[in-house]
Amino acid sequence: MARENLSSKPATLTPDQRARLFDKTVTKVATEYFDPAFNGTDWPKLARNRRTGILALDDPDEFEAHMHDLVRSLGTSHTGFFHQSARRIPAPLAIGATFGRIETSEGPRWAAQDIHEGGPGQKAGLVRMDALEAIDGMPITPPDHVTFGMGTQPRLLVRRGTGEAELRVTIPSPRSRRQPHSDLKPVVTSRLEQNIGYLKVSILPGLLGLDVARQIDADVRELDLCERLVLDLRGHVGGGLGVLRLMSYLTPNKLPIGYTVTRKRAERRYDKTTLPRLGKLTTHLPNALAIASMALQFAGRDPSVVLVSEGLGPKRWHGRAVILINEHTISAGEMTAAFAKENRLATLVGAETAGRLTPGSS
Repeated sequence: MARENLSSKPATLTPDQRARLFDKTVTKVATEYFDPAFNGTDWPKLARNRRTGILALDDPDEFEAHMHDLVRSLGTSHTGFFHQSARRIPAPLAIGATFGRIETSEGPRWAAQDIHEGGPGQKAGLVRMDALEAIDGMPITPPDHVTFGMGTQPRLLVRRGTGEAELRVTIPSPRSRRQPHSDLKPVVTSRLEQNIGYLKVSILPGLLGLDVARQIDADVRELDLCERLVLDLRGHVGGGLGVLRLMSYLTPNKLPIGYTVTRKRAERRYDKTTLPRLGKLTTHLPNALAIASMALQFAGRDPSVVLVSEGLGPKRWHGRAVILINEHTISAGEMTAAFAKENRLATLVGAETAGRLTPGSS
């Protein structure tokens, strides 16, 4: 959330620098965090109680880690503190793989769980249930989280069955500092036995999601004759407005999905029935025209909005759909699962999702 304008991480931080970064971050949360109630936390008290201890940390890495912990205490995703030159991100975004805790004879380990097609992990040969032993020679065990730096080539030592394997993973540099992630194959489709369609959506890239929405259209057309649908959202890492197209294929009708309000609108009295409605992705237009159309509709206005499914018409699988979820399903994946459950559009199968959904605007 707060960054010094430095190209590389400094060796030390002076007391004045630490105080300036701390106070700037506290003020930014107090004035810009989407929820005026700070997600049920007492943010001012949290900051006051931890200020002295954090300002005593002159090591930049320790300072950054404790500042990150402070900001993460708000309890929402997409919220953290980092230096622009050394950002580390979770394994699902960095290598396209999730890890779950397992118990072994040598103690707890992280085991590969969801491995998304096209991601660096899958390309390096990572397979489900590989138990992670070390990253670049450094042991990694729970509760330490599995994170990676973008633009690096880490060596993973994994235990596979009764043996070990070393994998070299190539993680590309991020295309965006605001939303860094490695490219995955966002949509995978196939036909299962008994005329069941299978659609796996790992990520929904792009703010407006026009390209991924078109990809979903193409894959859904391949499943048009299927009588049932399995939508696999296990390990889904989130994304942008392309989720509207995905949710819209779960129902023939236009149904309210939910609404989001800005901090400014939340601080004032508002009536959600008067908020602008967004119920169509203009994928029939070239991207430039589609973006211009959206800009004409929303530019210069408060971006609080009600989201409504697109009304794409009936599909054979409507009323006969299953959504697979797990504890790694986050963000747009959780929105899709909640929409389906609330409207009885599909049966949810799997573990409870992570509870990490924060709407955003840009």
